[in-house]
Amino acid sequence: METIEQETKQALEDLHQVFPLTNQILLVVGTSTSEVVGSHIGSNGSHEVAKGIYNVLCNLQQKTGVQLAFQCCEHLNRALVIEEETAKERGYEIVSAIPIRKAGGAMATYAFSKMKHPVLVEEIEAEAGIDIGDTLIGMHLKKVAVPIRSTVTSIGEAHLTMAKTRPKLIGGIRANYEKTNEHE
Repeated sequence: METIEQETKQALEDLHQVFPLTNQILLVVGTSTSEVVGSHIGSNGSHEVAKGIYNVLCNLQQKTGVQLAFQCCEHLNRALVIEEETAKERGYEIVSAIPIRKAGGAMATYAFSKMKHPVLVEEIEAEAGIDIGDTLIGMHLKKVAVPIRSTVTSIGEAHLTMAKTRPKLIGGIRANYEKTNEHE
């Protein structure tokens, strides 16, 4: 468990270094605790792994103010557990469901049990994401997602992918993407 927590902490530090996580950032977290322990996704959810990863994320939230969204599994259509205040601030529609291990996944279920005022929403547009175990968080990231490389490539046995987002580059050959004196 200590190794899983340390790998998670390092991955989040790497993400924070490249893309500062603040109270203005929503971080989507997709986690297959089954994959972390070396099993097939959705087959062996672990309350203990969820607890360890959640604690690391809560410590990050306390230090940075980053907002957290925990993606449920496919049985809840990858809905997300977030704080009610975050849902309302961002204009997300709240839906009626409560995740359980077999319909939501161990991570989302654990988060729902520990958050102050948890609710489920169907979709979000997060500025950053961490995907532990190939849970397919991309559908919940703003456009345009940019991969972030970490010194950690897995959490336990689960493959790790992280991303930040940036505004779309629009225009064409005459477009400028950096401020210059020409803008004065």
